[in-house]
Amino acid sequence: MTVVGICEDDPDVRRVLTDALTMSGHRVVIARNGREAVENLGRANGVEVLVLDIGLPDADGRDVCQALRAGGQHAPALFLTALDAVHDRVSGFHAGGDDYVVKPFAISEVLVRIESLARRARPQPASTSGLSLDPARLSVHVADREVVLTPTEFRLLAAIAVEPGIVVRRRIAVAAAWPDGAIVNENTIDSYIRRLRVKLASIDSPVELATVRGVGFTLR
Repeated sequence: MTVVGICEDDPDVRRVLTDALTMSGHRVVIARNGREAVENLGRANGVEVLVLDIGLPDADGRDVCQALRAGGQHAPALFLTALDAVHDRVSGFHAGGDDYVVKPFAISEVLVRIESLARRARPQPASTSGLSLDPARLSVHVADREVVLTPTEFRLLAAIAVEPGIVVRRRIAVAAAWPDGAIVNENTIDSYIRRLRVKLASIDSPVELATVRGVGFTLR
């Protein structure tokens, strides 16, 4: 679960974002304007990712981001805006933003971007998987034993192995392993997971590729 702080004055956009994030297992902290953002979205409330509208009624979202940064809030920030000129995007990054989505947006894209920012910001544990992935050979090693994977198998395993013990949601795994627009049903990804288990077992993998029912996959 990630605590996501949303500053958005449009009630419809707030509702869509809140519903989508809550259904994905995240907790949401809301601010309707710049003043509330500075009050509600700081570190004291546990906010781990910021989603900031630039066109707020009382402030520019970029100024809000800078104010939060000055107050010690260094969570990664995703800007939502109708502005798409290069100088607008550049000014957002200069203000402390980490990503940028132009309205109107697809909620699925925003969710993936938020979860990507959360993963990058999370402290990275030392690798405990015992696996070594070779992108040139599309293979995985345990000590001196190696098994070759298909490109899709390799991308899927790499996505799950980034943080051993952390559950990678199904849609994140699909987005990492298959090209945009690919139709991947649950049977397909489950079949790939079974194939990966067989291949990992063939090299005496010290970790298990586990399914967390209804959520996703993890190495443990």
